[in-house]
Amino acid sequence: MKYVIGVDLGTSAVKLLLVNQMGEVTYEVSKDYPLIQEKTGYSEQNPEEWVSQTVAGLSELINDFGGDVHDIEGMSFSGQMHGLVLLNKDNEILRNAILWNDTRTTKQCRDIYDKVGRERFIDITKNMALEGFTLPKILWVRENEPEIFEQATLFLLPKDYLRYRLTGQLHMDYSDAAGTSLLDVSAKEWSKEICELLDLDMSICPPLVNSYDDVGALLPEIVQQTGLNASTKVFAGGADNACGAVGSGILSEGKTFASIGTSGVVLSYEENGDKDYEGKVHYFNHSAPDAYYTMGVTLSAGHSLSWFKNVFAEKEDFDTLLSEVGNVPVGSHGLLFTPYLVGERTPHADSTIRGSFIGMDSSHRRRDFARAVLEGITFSLNESIEIFRGNGKQIDEIYSIGGGAKNKEWLQMQADIFNAKIIKLTSEQGPGMGAAMLAAYGCGWFTTLQACADEFLQDAETYEPIKENVEKYKTLFSVYKKVYHQTIEINQELMDFRS
Repeated sequence: MKYVIGVDLGTSAVKLLLVNQMGEVTYEVSKDYPLIQEKTGYSEQNPEEWVSQTVAGLSELINDFGGDVHDIEGMSFSGQMHGLVLLNKDNEILRNAILWNDTRTTKQCRDIYDKVGRERFIDITKNMALEGFTLPKILWVRENEPEIFEQATLFLLPKDYLRYRLTGQLHMDYSDAAGTSLLDVSAKEWSKEICELLDLDMSICPPLVNSYDDVGALLPEIVQQTGLNASTKVFAGGADNACGAVGSGILSEGKTFASIGTSGVVLSYEENGDKDYEGKVHYFNHSAPDAYYTMGVTLSAGHSLSWFKNVFAEKEDFDTLLSEVGNVPVGSHGLLFTPYLVGERTPHADSTIRGSFIGMDSSHRRRDFARAVLEGITFSLNESIEIFRGNGKQIDEIYSIGGGAKNKEWLQMQADIFNAKIIKLTSEQGPGMGAAMLAAYGCGWFTTLQACADEFLQDAETYEPIKENVEKYKTLFSVYKKVYHQTIEINQELMDFRS
């Protein structure tokens, strides 16, 4: 039996999957690392933590494998998007990585529009200038840490830095490059126009490759530290959401998934880069050959639930916390939650909006709040689905992955709020499985990624929308959408006060 490894470099942990030729996860390991949040709106990590924990995880995986390491033919990567890693001329990191959920760059986003023009910028990148993306972070460092920026010769995204440390090779794949705000998405090349208008030297941009390209061999010291075979092929990998799409079989027109991790994503396959969503949703290059995808993002999806548990049920697990939500009716007895704990991305692109519980009274119990959190997260994702449908997409089936696929009540809630059949896969690994599939495809196990998906992925459960619940949620969703607009000014004033 042959194997591949999928490495998923997430925001809170790196997860490694050992997958065989039938798509079975035969071993998995997870190693976590901390966030660094020195100020409100700041979110950073030390890239060395990614490297040390990945090497430790690979070593543990190989030690427990028990088989012949020559049978592990390849590995590939999935990684958190948008994070900025700056390197000097010796390819050493210059500062902590600034992550996707960092919101310090509002001024730099305005500067981008001033110098490039909003319409022209969206025309090139297919996306708005957003605080979470990489380009505004580069401009922030140049403006606020000039002594560091003067030393910078190259930028990478998180999984590309990790892969560099394992192979000594510097690359970035198209799916991750699309989230930098520096890529001409349709042309699949770095935008000379944007770089010139912002006075950035294009040499700071790394070489571009496909997600399934073989990008080098493991360094001897990595082979020694992990126990992997030196002949193990290393493939570029892709952005976590692109890999999540691969790992969920989102490989043909109309296929859509909803993923709930730290952030939440609704992603739908696109055959080309020619549609115009006017920047309302993200439009990126896929990890699959010659394909694209559109995506709406809730910045604080699973994070909202984790926050709620940590504050109100610190000593309980998630199963205990959510054990009673099935006994709470649709609408949580008139309690609404908006998951704007770190701002919002789709459809509002607002870094200063903050979350709310609306409709509280003394009759509400913790189970009502818990259900309201789940409903609020799902309402936020539904705003992206509403945009897709408003632009002509037919969405009748949605694959659910991540934390939202681990609770039956939440799966039914998604079916009712999205008004679509929800499909849970036998494998809920998403991005990690997608990375493994890219390695399997790169190793030549399959002639297409679709053939790989047909072998690796099977449906486990389906949830049909309940008509009565659909109608109730339609009414409640219209109320939910009002909360944002009616709390903008309040939240801005509170943010000013806090500052």
